Amino acid sequence: MMRPGPSRDYYLRRRSEGLIHTQALLSLARRRVDVLWAMLRDKRLFTSAPPVTQAA
Repeated sequence: MMRPGPSRDYYLRRRSEGLIHTQALLSLARRRVDVLWAMLRDKRLFTSAPPVTQAA
């Protein structure tokens, strides 16, 4: 979280929304678990860019 990147941006955004450090950190942890679960479910490798979805 100390290095610049998407995790730090998310943490700082949650802090700016009024959450205290612990709440923002737990929110970041939940988000990371959600990403990990989606990677395992879809059998995908991690990329920092979101996947491209096809329009119907």
